[in-house]
Amino acid sequence: MTGQTKGWIAIAGLGPGRDDLVTPEVSQVLMQATDVIGYIPYVARVAPREGLNLHPTDNRVEIDRALHALQLAATGARVVVVSSGDPGVFAMASAVFEALENHPEFAETDIRVLPGITAMLAAAAAAGAPLGHDFCAINLSDNLKPWATVEHRLRLAARADFAMAFYNPRSKSRPHQFTECLNILRQECGLDRLITFARAVSTPEQRISTVTLGEATPDMADMRTVVLVGNAATRRVGRYVYTPRSAS
Repeated sequence: MTGQTKGWIAIAGLGPGRDDLVTPEVSQVLMQATDVIGYIPYVARVAPREGLNLHPTDNRVEIDRALHALQLAATGARVVVVSSGDPGVFAMASAVFEALENHPEFAETDIRVLPGITAMLAAAAAAGAPLGHDFCAINLSDNLKPWATVEHRLRLAARADFAMAFYNPRSKSRPHQFTECLNILRQECGLDRLITFARAVSTPEQRISTVTLGEATPDMADMRTVVLVGNAATRRVGRYVYTPRSAS
C-alpha cells in the first residue's frame, strides 16, 4: 500500500490481546493509516499519533461502521478497520464486504484483509492442542441469528464429533443460553467429555481451566471466555489437553 495516492481500506486483526501477538503486517499498516475505525475497546488498543483520526463506535453498528470506512476511503483516506483476533472470524471483514455489496458505488475500493491470531487459536495453544483434529467454531450469541439456529448447529457439530470452539458464550443479557448449551452438550457428548474455559487469553488475567462436562457450570464462562470442547478422543497429558490427529 505504500506509495498509493488514492484511499484504501485494510481490515486488520489485532490478535487476542497481547501486544506482541499483533502481526508485523498489521503494525506496519497502522503506521500508514490516516483513520482507524472499530469497536471502542479495539480502537483503544491503537496508540494515538499526529495525523491519525480514531473513530470508536458501539458494538452493534457493524454495517454503519463499514459504510463509514468505505466513505472515508472514497475521499482518499487510508482506513484501517480493526477487530480483535482475526477480522474474518466473527468480525469486521464480513461487514465491510456486506456494505460493499449494498453500495456498488464503492465497488472499486482497494480493500485488503490482514489476518490475525484468533482468541480460539491462542486459547487452544495455551491449553495444549485441543483443536488438533477436525473442529468447528460457533458464535453462541443470538444477536445476529436466532437461538434455534445456534442450537441446531451445536447439536449437529456434537453429533459429528467435531472438537468445538465457542465465542461469546455467556453475557449478562443472556445468561440462560449457556446453561442450555451445556445441557445440549451433555445430551450429545456425555458427561466425561473435556471442556476448556480460556478467559482473557494472552493477557495478564489469563485463566485456563479444563474440566469434564459433568463438572462444568455456566458461571465458568463470560464474554471474555473462549470455550473449547474436545471430541471423543480428546484427552489429558499432564496439565495439557490434546486431540490426536489419528482420531476417527
